Amino acid sequence: MTPIAAQDPLRSGAGLLDRSDRGKLALRGEQTKAALNGLVTNDVEALAPGEGLYAAVLSPKGRMLGDLRVLDAGDELLLDMERVALQPVFDVLRHGLVGYAAALDKRTLQRGLLSLVGPRSRELAGAPDLPDTEHAHREATIGGVPVRLIATHFGVDVLCDAQASAQVREALHAAGAAAVSEEQVDVLRVEAGRPRYGIDVDDTTIPQEAGLNERAVSFTKGCYVGQETVARLHYKGKPNRHLRGLRLSEAVAPGTPLRLAEREVGRLTSCALSPRLGPVGLALLRREAEPGATVVAGDGPASAVVVALPFD
Repeated sequence: MTPIAAQDPLRSGAGLLDRSDRGKLALRGEQTKAALNGLVTNDVEALAPGEGLYAAVLSPKGRMLGDLRVLDAGDELLLDMERVALQPVFDVLRHGLVGYAAALDKRTLQRGLLSLVGPRSRELAGAPDLPDTEHAHREATIGGVPVRLIATHFGVDVLCDAQASAQVREALHAAGAAAVSEEQVDVLRVEAGRPRYGIDVDDTTIPQEAGLNERAVSFTKGCYVGQETVARLHYKGKPNRHLRGLRLSEAVAPGTPLRLAEREVGRLTSCALSPRLGPVGLALLRREAEPGATVVAGDGPASAVVVALPFD
């Protein structure tokens, strides 16, 4: 049976969330890294087995078609992304691999993905030696099931065969992980200022607008689709929008227009009730809405102070 959640397992223990609905792909073949390197924003060829990275897939004009995690598993590269980005990313990869000795496999239904979130995640996963570097990963066993443990910003992800997900989940609950909801975990994401594809960013967004250059973009590797726009904006331009945090006077529904001096400067994309900060949110705001400015949400009376991310 699933144990009753502690009062705040995400901040004092570990919560468990099933994220098996994320899109999953695998790439294999002699030219896999070279092929993928020309299709994503980060340096895949620099990876060694057991390492991983975060990257974006762009249109030729530099707009984000999706973001993804890439893991070097030695004999193949494992990719996972938001489900809404799966088909666009798959289409880019399928066309981009033509002419390379590389094969693309679908894994969404074949693999389960469980997220342990909280300070005790490594303990409960039996992974105290997992490197602290985000996206580092290694093979292990949980509840007698072979799994891959992946270091995340918030804890540990567990990748396993889909048919064994229930067995792994019960083993983690038995070890002390509390069942938590997407809404609970989303509070941590918003506090950390991490945009989610399909919610905070979409195919109109350039990585720099979302503050993703440091995490997702290499400016030293070879060419990739959309590079010209990203490089030009980085070296010579200023984005018209920036991902900002909002300290809200009250909870506001995502999609609510945000106005500065009667002009709409963006829309609220995420909103969470933080036990530490109160109501907070994320939004892509026009650059005139700088940190320290106060914006009005909708027709009022709710308002929000714009802050740089992450939240203090």
